[in-house]
Amino acid sequence: MLLYMSNSAREAQSTPLHSVSVAGAVVRDDGRLLAIRRADNGTWELPGGVLELTETPEAGVAREVLEETGIHVEVDELTGVYKNTTRGIVALVFRCKPSGGIERTSEESTAVDWLTPAEIEDRMSEVYAIRLLDAVDGNGPHVRSHDGRRLTDTTH
Repeated sequence: MLLYMSNSAREAQSTPLHSVSVAGAVVRDDGRLLAIRRADNGTWELPGGVLELTETPEAGVAREVLEETGIHVEVDELTGVYKNTTRGIVALVFRCKPSGGIERTSEESTAVDWLTPAEIEDRMSEVYAIRLLDAVDGNGPHVRSHDGRRLTDTTH
């Protein structure tokens, strides 16, 4: 029995670990999309973060969007699954509708703005812009991988 447990522990250590994050592609009626400028690195991204162990993906995305932007959302549907192959992060992106609240910054965001698709392409790196653009193209859910800087796979 001890030998079996020892082998299992060794096998578990060799299994790659992944982190699961959630993000909200929040779309207003006028087509503008919610974005934040991150406090830690100054980049523009979707509001989101690590999914907590005890919550559903939909509850996690609603929590993260509210925490980072002050906006309450109704979660519509999964629009994409994105894997950062360098960091082992799998991100689930959900299209959402704003349902209340007032835009505000947080400890995690230094700016909150509603951007047009053209502004998204100008302000965000490709690996984050594509997540918002995928959410509004109607062809999802998309499945994509990237190395943190550029897409390495564009299948759906």
